[in-house]
Amino acid sequence: MAPIPGSGLAKGLAVTLRTMTKKSVTAQYPDVQPELPPRSRGVIGLFEENCTVCMLCARECPDWCIYIDSHKETVPPAAPGGRERSRNVLDRFAIDFSLCMYCGICIEVCPFDALFWSPEFEYAETDIRDLTHERDKLREWMWTVPAPPALDPGAEEPKELAAARKAAEKLAAQQTPPATTPHADEQARAAEQPTRPQGASKQQTDQPKPDAPRADEPGPDQPKPGESKPGQPTPGQPTSDQPTPEQEGQE
Repeated sequence: MAPIPGSGLAKGLAVTLRTMTKKSVTAQYPDVQPELPPRSRGVIGLFEENCTVCMLCARECPDWCIYIDSHKETVPPAAPGGRERSRNVLDRFAIDFSLCMYCGICIEVCPFDALFWSPEFEYAETDIRDLTHERDKLREWMWTVPAPPALDPGAEEPKELAAARKAAEKLAAQQTPPATTPHADEQARAAEQPTRPQGASKQQTDQPKPDAPRADEPGPDQPKPGESKPGQPTPGQPTSDQPTPEQEGQE
């Protein structure tokens, strides 16, 4: 069946009429920032603390737009008698965004998670030479990197988080003193209490022991000062062997 003449024009006009009846939406940029997808490729942010100057990103870059300079430093041993170690210290990390093709290979090959995609896109310059940004600018873009999406409820915990959590728990256990158990407290109190002899009741063991007599105090068999034992004459009293004055007068 041959097409009806003018059917294509009618379909086009129908689309135009439907669009004319809808309300137009205009993006008010730059007054209103656009809502970009979370994985937008804007610029590359640098997390300098994770960079070990392994040069993998610079070697794998197809455009050779990454420039890295570093030097080596000697680290003293952590313990006495240890061996000194050397480490690489980052001096310069720059990316020429006039050459960058935004392939993301440098981010994928970084073994220490030092490079991240940032949705920042407002970095246009009037001079092409100003598109080479140093590590200070790359570090500022690092704080615009969005947080990673949440894991599934049944997903395994990342190894980095598990290692950090175990290290924190181990450090907290070393700083807090060990708590004594109730069983250990009871044993300590039992060791401090005197042992009770066999056959003795609790009432007998709880009675206070008599204090030992002092040297200046008379014992139970000794008379107190001013007293005499039964059958012992007091001073000034004649004994039975000595005659009294009355007996002497009778004689």
